Amino acid sequence: MTKTYSRSHANRGAKLEMLVEMTNKKYSSALIASINKVPTPVKIKKVTGKDVEGVKAKGEWVDYVGIYKGKMIVFDAKETTQERWPIKNIRPHQYAYLQMHSYHGAIAFLLVAFWLPGKNEPEVYILKIEQLKTWVENPKQGRGTQSIPLSYFRENCVRVRSEDGYAVDYLKALNLTGENGFWGTIEQEVR
Repeated sequence: MTKTYSRSHANRGAKLEMLVEMTNKKYSSALIASINKVPTPVKIKKVTGKDVEGVKAKGEWVDYVGIYKGKMIVFDAKETTQERWPIKNIRPHQYAYLQMHSYHGAIAFLLVAFWLPGKNEPEVYILKIEQLKTWVENPKQGRGTQSIPLSYFRENCVRVRSEDGYAVDYLKALNLTGENGFWGTIEQEVR
């Protein structure tokens, strides 16, 4: 049985990823950070001469991995056109990966974009792993919901802005240094 996907499903996340890629290139060229997109793993099924046939393999990683001032950064980019972000959009292996890396000292988070009708650009937020944990684990305990409302992001998460030529300046929004540890103030050190 062959699975087929709609074009909109196949390109889900492509707009945010394009903005993140533009930002990452600018971070890299300015020697601020080295953060890269993790390629989708492919399982090779058949090789005939120069032709290779393969299928997407189940990935164990998240979208982006990198380093900033000696600190590992891991995150996944998610987006929605609704005013709620479905928790099912984070796969169990992605959640486990983020949790494990956070436990070992990495900066782990989700970058979530809301592409709302009538808006020219998305509202992009950082959802810290601690915040995500509350939402992921509560439904399992019979509490909570299956999605996170935009109002939660607006009230509890840091908004990522487009500034100084950075399409989504998430390093500035992360507040990596300062008195509060990795979530203190980064503004002075990034530039």
